[in-house]
Amino acid sequence: MDETFTTTEDRFGEIVEVELKPGGANIPVTEENKKEYVEAVVEYRTRTRVLQQSQAFMQGLQEIIPHDLIKLFDERELELLIGGTSEIDTCVLRHLPHLSRAERIFCSNDWIQYTDYRGYEKTDKVIEWFWQCIRSWPPDRQSRLLQFATGTSRVPVNGFKDLQGSDGPRRFTIDKSGDPTQLPRSHTCFNRIELPPYEDYESLEKKLTYAIECVPCIHRSEADLLLTCCLQGNGGIRCRITVVFLCHLIAALWISGNVLLALHA
Repeated sequence: MDETFTTTEDRFGEIVEVELKPGGANIPVTEENKKEYVEAVVEYRTRTRVLQQSQAFMQGLQEIIPHDLIKLFDERELELLIGGTSEIDTCVLRHLPHLSRAERIFCSNDWIQYTDYRGYEKTDKVIEWFWQCIRSWPPDRQSRLLQFATGTSRVPVNGFKDLQGSDGPRRFTIDKSGDPTQLPRSHTCFNRIELPPYEDYESLEKKLTYAIECVPCIHRSEADLLLTCCLQGNGGIRCRITVVFLCHLIAALWISGNVLLALHA
């Protein structure tokens, strides 16, 4: 490899070399230290490079919303709180006003139509049970499933056909993988769920529910499904939120947005 412990970035048209560790420009990347190099690049791009902006953002946010209020929620709950929970009734559903609310929440004309399968056929029992389970869920749990599989609880404006992955358009995918004793896993970069071949509907519903409600919102496959669930607020956003908190949140979002604009000015 012809690499050193450095990376480059474009700062307003100027290409700048940044050392990933002290003396990094003089440390070659080898087979022995390549893992350390990759970790250093990730740490810089996701944390160190934006540390000043992140600290300014958090300082401004916590001046409006006390930390004790924010820490009641995990990252999934905050997204649902800020973005809300919507019925999954995109595209075709808007033109079917005669459907009941339950029918409008789930319609095969969009979600199923734009779903790919790997190792499964859409007529397999496990797939039929999967969609049966999703139909029976309320909107907030459907949103958690989307969050589990795609990293966001929101459906694109034009429906599932416009679902995006880390490298461009990526359809919702169900992959046959794992043992029936295991929980489903997700790859949010690829909008993919790894669904084991469960032997009955009850097992599928139980394990899918546990996976999306109790496993921390991280890359499940890479975390080896470490079950660190504390069963806090299982079933939706906790009821400890108050009107005062909502007012604080709205004000904080407005102020923090201005802070970020000022930092980039």
